[in-house]
Amino acid sequence: MTASPLVLSAGLLAANSVVGAAAPATGAAALAWLLIAVPAASAAILLLLGRAADAWGHWLGVLAAAFSACLGLVILTQVLGLDAADRVLGVELWRWFGAGDLDVRLGLRLDPLSLTFVVLVTCVGFLIHVYSVAYMAHDRDRRRFFAYLNLFIAAMLILVLGDSYIALFIGWEGVGLASYLLIGFWNTADADAPQAERFTSRENAVAAKKAFIMNRIGDVGLLLAMMACIAQVGSVAFDTVLPAAQNGTISTGWLTAIGFFLLLAACGKSAQFPLQAWLGDAMAGPTPVSALIHAATMVTAGVYLIVRSGAVFEGAPDAQLAVAVVGAITLVLGAIIGCAKDDMKKVLAASTMSQIGYMMLGAGLGPIGYAFAIFHLLTHGFFKAQLFLGAGSVMHAMGDQVNMRRFGGLRRAMRLTWITMGIGWLAILGIPPFSGFWSKDRIIEAAFVGDGARPWILGTVALLGAGLTAFYMSRLFFMIFHGRPRWTTAKDIEGEVHPHESGWLMTLPLIVLSVFSLGLGGALSVGDAFVAWLEPVTGHVDHAAHGEPVLPATAIMLATLALVLIGVVVAWAMYVRREVPTVVQRANVLVEAARHDMYQDTINEAVAMRPGQGLVLAAGASDRYVVDGAVRGLAQGTAALGRLTARTESGYVRSYAGYMLGGTVLALIAVLAGRF
Repeated sequence: MTASPLVLSAGLLAANSVVGAAAPATGAAALAWLLIAVPAASAAILLLLGRAADAWGHWLGVLAAAFSACLGLVILTQVLGLDAADRVLGVELWRWFGAGDLDVRLGLRLDPLSLTFVVLVTCVGFLIHVYSVAYMAHDRDRRRFFAYLNLFIAAMLILVLGDSYIALFIGWEGVGLASYLLIGFWNTADADAPQAERFTSRENAVAAKKAFIMNRIGDVGLLLAMMACIAQVGSVAFDTVLPAAQNGTISTGWLTAIGFFLLLAACGKSAQFPLQAWLGDAMAGPTPVSALIHAATMVTAGVYLIVRSGAVFEGAPDAQLAVAVVGAITLVLGAIIGCAKDDMKKVLAASTMSQIGYMMLGAGLGPIGYAFAIFHLLTHGFFKAQLFLGAGSVMHAMGDQVNMRRFGGLRRAMRLTWITMGIGWLAILGIPPFSGFWSKDRIIEAAFVGDGARPWILGTVALLGAGLTAFYMSRLFFMIFHGRPRWTTAKDIEGEVHPHESGWLMTLPLIVLSVFSLGLGGALSVGDAFVAWLEPVTGHVDHAAHGEPVLPATAIMLATLALVLIGVVVAWAMYVRREVPTVVQRANVLVEAARHDMYQDTINEAVAMRPGQGLVLAAGASDRYVVDGAVRGLAQGTAALGRLTARTESGYVRSYAGYMLGGTVLALIAVLAGRF
């Protein structure tokens, strides 16, 4: 595939901005290292002090998150006061190590892209910390939970603020560790706990391991990309690699290889096809974990990696197209799975997978889609965190139940949660004027730009995803809050429930997030303010130069809204007008496949796990019968020779004299034979 001249020219504009040198940071920006140091120090204190900090440790975690959020907003204000050309700042930290010509230094890069993530991570993280004070109030290990949350925030900030791929990789592994610890947080049960609780604890531990292992597969891609960068330009610093990608120092073949390596890494971290199977199981962690890590922040790291590496993908059109294709596949796959799940957290997990698919699709469109991908990432971070925290409020009211078939009619008992989740629901549907309308619709419109069949395929997939999103999110909202209360008649529900509204520590973050879900998208769309904000990273793109969409923009918007309306109406007819059974009913092949995550685990086992097991068994047999057989044979031969030799050591002088005589005779025979 070859890029058109228009795409190439836009790519050069973006690349020239992306690789601009960072000016030394001053003022509050020079203190950006404290964004990382304070939550990291808080996590260390909470873990080292142990039970001594149980009484107040959670408040220390909240204060650390609040500090990072406040400092992040101050730095954002400072950078907003600069001219657009001056909004790339650097903070040099220290030289880490050198190896031959490779000199690795650690530093921070403050630009519109990284600061967007700083605001998202710290502000949403702070609200989730506040929410967790009440949500985890009765957990005996609440202090440790807050330590892990602080550790995650510190690692995520390293990931987005690092000025090189190796600094990014440190944060990349840090969030992987924090994710593992938080998914499996409830991995033990008391000895006298019911059997079901002990079984669930084992399942949580397995879910954590699954997420950890699948993310390590993606890590291989990032490691290979760094190795390729070192081989080609001798550095992993953004200021060196990205200019080399733009000016032709790195060949197209190598850029394509690096692009595919980076895509593999992004698929693992952002739960994109074919490495998406871990995300649903990751809901085993406490609900605030799902909101912070698996909705608002960590799973978007792959999108950050693609956009940050834009110069690489602009020089590798095949890799860039692969990003768009992966995003398109995942957004439909996640939506189909979300349509069939009854666990509300797993519905939201599938929704996250699908919405990140939209972001990856936008990033795969090149410079025309970078800003839209990050725009949707930002708005999605707020309204998806709101939806997850709302789900946690429902769980709090329903004795930790997650099965939507056992809910219904909760709007009467949980009026505030119903309103706030309703705002998040309308935002993810893309109903104007809610935030999702301003961000997701821009990606759908951009998908229809291009030549040939590509815009028709990508655009149609994006439209289909909007309709499916409306259906499964409406299904979730209606099954929880509308229809007849089913929790009063469910025969298999564990214990009696008394639905009630959550306390203010849980509802206040929902209210604050509702404000962002309602107004953030519209506010940042005025005069394309957010697109202009990202120009120092994504470059100024003349969208008119790319041509108009193959369909009129108004027609695309109306088609999107029509499909959304159809999805809502169908969900209302199926889950409000009709009686919802409290137990799962047999369904058609597609629904059954969606209930089992489209059998992705089975496919992974067949493609990767079982061949690997066969290889291990073959290697074991080779080791057992060939290597060990040779060793055992040598040992047995040596032992037999030793036993034979031992028989000659009788201790009698006449025996030794006989040996000497025999040896002398043999020596004489050898001499005479040699002479004649």
